[in-house]
Formats: sequence, structure tokens, C-alpha cells
Amino acid sequence: MAKRCWLVKSEPETFSIDDLAKKKVAGWDGVRNYQARNFMKDMRVGDKVLFYHSNAAPPGVAGLAEVARTAYPDPTQFDPKSDHHDPKAAPNAPIWFQVDVRFARKFPRFLSLDELRGIPELADMLLFRRSRLSVQPVTDAQFKAIVAHAEDV
Repeated sequence: MAKRCWLVKSEPETFSIDDLAKKKVAGWDGVRNYQARNFMKDMRVGDKVLFYHSNAAPPGVAGLAEVARTAYPDPTQFDPKSDHHDPKAAPNAPIWFQVDVRFARKFPRFLSLDELRGIPELADMLLFRRSRLSVQPVTDAQFKAIVAHAEDV
């Protein structure tokens, strides 16, 4: 099966590409949007991931990762002390899932959202239509265009 491409968002103050580089592999927890959760359930080991810094000045793509583990129950949903606790979730009936992502590399050049909007190959990218969606698919052509622009130093 061909590897798919994804874009995942994180606020850099919470978890940045540099944090992932230090940890090497991390669980992508705290996603509380049903569509984003369903996209994570579609992810497969080895799928390519664009790491996007959201709510940043400026927001944009900072680097690459890959899926290291397929979807499994997000433990933060069961923890009453967690900001991501969901009292409706139970260990025998989880609602929220996470995947593990592995650091691949930081781009030599950060690609801001404004720059992304200026790349013709990205005109129909979901990022521009569903800006609040924290996990979303990316076409292979969009993935290649972003990588090419980020590595063009």
C-alpha cells in the first residue's frame, strides 16, 4: 500500500518541531475534533507527515515526521487532571485516539502560511479551507511542492 501524506498542527509553545527532534518519537495526543480523529485512524506506519506550527507568528510548516505507530486510545481522555480529559470516555469505550510520530528532519527554511498560499500547486489544499483542522490529508503533489520550497535555500 502506498504511503500517504498528512499535515499535523501543534502550537510551538506546547510542542514544537524542536521538541519532537529531542524526543525522537512522541504520541500525538489531545486531538478533540472528530474529523481529525478519524483522519488519525486512517494513518499507517511510515506515512509522511508535515509538521505545522499553528497559532505562531507566523504559522507555517517547520519540518517532517512520519507515523511510527497507528491509532490507539489517547490516555489523556481518561485522566481527570489532564486538559484533554473527557468524562464521557472510558477505557473500554475510548472516544479519542492518537498516533505516534517520529521526527524526520527540520526544514532548512520555515514555510509560512502566507508563502504556502502563494504556491500554485497548493491552491486547493485543505489547509486553506479548514484552517482549524489539526490533522488533515495532503496529496502527494502538495507534499512534494512543500518539501521542494522548504529545501530551496
